[in-house]
Order: sequence, then structure tokens, then C-alpha cells
Amino acid sequence: MTEKHDYDTPWKEVVEHYFPEFVAFFFPKAFQDIDWKRGYEFLDKELQKIAKDAETGRRYVDKLVKVWLKNGEDAWALIHADIQIEGEKNFSERMYIYNYRLYDRYRRHAASFAVIGYAGKAEDTGKFEKKLWDCEVRFRFPVVRLGDYAKDPESLEKSDNPFAVVVLAHLKTKATVRDSKKRMREKIALIRHLYRKGFSKQDIVSLFRFIDWVMFLPEKEDDLFWEEVSVFEKEGKMPYITSVERIGYKRGIQQGRTEQGQSMLARMIAKKFRVLPEQELSKLEKLGPDDLLDLGEQLLDFESLEAVYQWIDRRTA
Repeated sequence: MTEKHDYDTPWKEVVEHYFPEFVAFFFPKAFQDIDWKRGYEFLDKELQKIAKDAETGRRYVDKLVKVWLKNGEDAWALIHADIQIEGEKNFSERMYIYNYRLYDRYRRHAASFAVIGYAGKAEDTGKFEKKLWDCEVRFRFPVVRLGDYAKDPESLEKSDNPFAVVVLAHLKTKATVRDSKKRMREKIALIRHLYRKGFSKQDIVSLFRFIDWVMFLPEKEDDLFWEEVSVFEKEGKMPYITSVERIGYKRGIQQGRTEQGQSMLARMIAKKFRVLPEQELSKLEKLGPDDLLDLGEQLLDFESLEAVYQWIDRRTA
């Protein structure tokens, strides 16, 4: 089974969406000291300037966040969070470079946090040391290894934190690299888990976006997966599937897979109005990526197939 290599985008999105939960799950000590009532601020543009100056090569999922502290002594603090799903040479050195450049810019010591999803050795991450005669630099930062959670999957299933689901998805993805059928079963089980946990509709949609992206399936298994999801959503009388399908459709368009987007949208139209997807596909071939995306957004609002055709005719006129 061919694996996708873009794990950065889904991790970036889920960290931005659930940043307090991210800190609570992976770095609980920091979570307790932060005054979350005062909010927090992403400083991505500032981090980009530092990353550009550092000239350390490819960037992964780096977030710089300004938070407020409960003790009031320093008033606010900086968190540099880095998620490494694949290995990077000189990772610890880059963490050190970012840390001292943040201090140089803000005159404030930043907390550097790392989450790694690969099988790195303990001595390869979490520290950076240099020494020349009696001049010595030592930099330590906490590292969370996602693989360690595989030892106790039950604790992840019991947790109500969204990042327990994120970690489960990561572990199941790694464990099914060469078995698409097993991945399909694990993916279905994980979606069922979302509903059993009682997550809100918005949380289910947001977490599904992450799960669907990282647990990529070949077309055959993907079709079977959607059939299964449709069945148990109907059984539970929770009509979230349309929103979820729309997310999958957007992903197809954003990745430049226009034909896949057309096919998925044709299936959505066919399901809504009980027609054959093949006849709808020809109607969509004249639409560009932006048109397809707009139609996907508005599909729920159309009350008849004729209204869909009129929309397409206006857009292509």
C-alpha cells in the first residue's frame, strides 16, 4: 500500500484547533501553570522569521505560542512546540537554535516542547551539548514519544482528550502500513470510538479530518469504509456523514485531485437525490476546482436536482 508523506498538514491543523488540549495531554505541568482564561496567541510569523534566519533546512510542524501565566511573576511565556512525525537530522541542534534565537528576540526563555512519531533513540533527541575547554553549553527539552503510548492503548481509549484519538490514529497508521484491509477495519473502529465517546458533532468532524488524512486507504477499501460509516451513522441517527464527506471532498480538491473531487461530488449528489453517479459526473466535468469546492459547500442547501443543474449552468455560462 502506497503511503502518503504529508503528515505535517493534519498535525498542524489539529494542534491549532486543540492547542490547550495538546498541552494538557502531552505537557500537563505546563498546562497547570497557564491561565487559559486569558487566551493565547499564535506567533507563526515571528517563528518564520527565526526559522528563515536559522537556515536549518526543511521545516516540520513548528508552532510558537504566547500564553499567560497564573503566577503573574513573568506575566507571559513562550512555547515553541515541534511535532516530528518523521526523523530529521540535527533535530536537537535546531531546537537549540530556535530557543536561543527566541531569547535573543524577546529576552525571555521559551519552553521548547517536542513530540516525535518515529523510533528515535533517547540519545538522539531531547538534548544539545557543546563544550570547548571550560566553556560549555547544555540545552535540555522534554520529548514525548508517540510510540510509548502503544504500551497502554486502553488509557488512550478511556481518555476524553481529543489528542488521545490523534495518538490512536497515529499508532494505527504506523501498524497498518502494509495492510490496507486491516487499516480499513482499524479506521472504522476508531470512527465508532468517536461516537461512543460522545464527542460533539464539530469535534467528530474535526477529528475525522485528521484520521481520514493520515489513515489513507486505496479506493476499494475507501469505498467499503464509507459504506460502513453510512450504515452506523444511520443506525445512531446522527447525520454527520454529509459534513464528513464534504471534508474529504475538500481534501481531494486541495491536493489537486480534481478528478477525484468530481467523482466524490457525483456520489454525494447521487446519494442525496437517488440518481446514478455516472450521469452526474458528466455534468461536473466542466467545473473547475473552485467551482467544485463551492458546489460541495452549497449542496446541502439544494432541494432538487434541477436546482443543482441550474447552479451548474449559471457557473459555466
